[in-house]
Amino acid sequence: MLNARKKILKEKGAQPTDLELEVAKALFDIEVSPSSDIKSDVRDVVIDSAVDLEVKNRVALVVHVPFKAWKSVKKIQGRLIRELEKKFNKKHVIFVAKRTMMDKNTVKNGLKFRPRNRTLTSVHESILEDVVAPSTIVGKRTRISVDGSKLLKVFLDPKDKDKENMESKLATFSAVYKKLTTKDAHFTFGEA
Repeated sequence: MLNARKKILKEKGAQPTDLELEVAKALFDIEVSPSSDIKSDVRDVVIDSAVDLEVKNRVALVVHVPFKAWKSVKKIQGRLIRELEKKFNKKHVIFVAKRTMMDKNTVKNGLKFRPRNRTLTSVHESILEDVVAPSTIVGKRTRISVDGSKLLKVFLDPKDKDKENMESKLATFSAVYKKLTTKDAHFTFGEA
């Protein structure tokens, strides 16, 4: 377990939860297994936190990855999700990068300008792309109802419809996106 502990990056003094230790152990097992084809890429993967989220009749496992390690996760995300879903049966696994939002008042805080990728809109767009991965987004529509509530309709690539039980993950995507951004989203597959 000592080596699996290296897969978790926490603030000084913060203790990892049991779920985080379990995810770190699963990542370490993938790294040391001789039959794994992604073991060299998993060496660079570390996690920040892991949270269970109840979604209708299933449980979703949301794994937060530090932004600096996100590039290595992005390369192997599809295969890594498949491997972790085998280890955590009955759970949908979703990887999300830990991003930082900056306030509009960055000039007051000593910075000359706020980077575009640190705005609220940009961070929420990136979270949306992280949640639906390894599928891709082909279209988005914002529907505003009469009472003023907004619903984001997200159309995913229809080629991914047949892959890895993506149909059953659509409700999970909606629930996870709602939890992370407090915005309603409805996920469907676009027409082929």
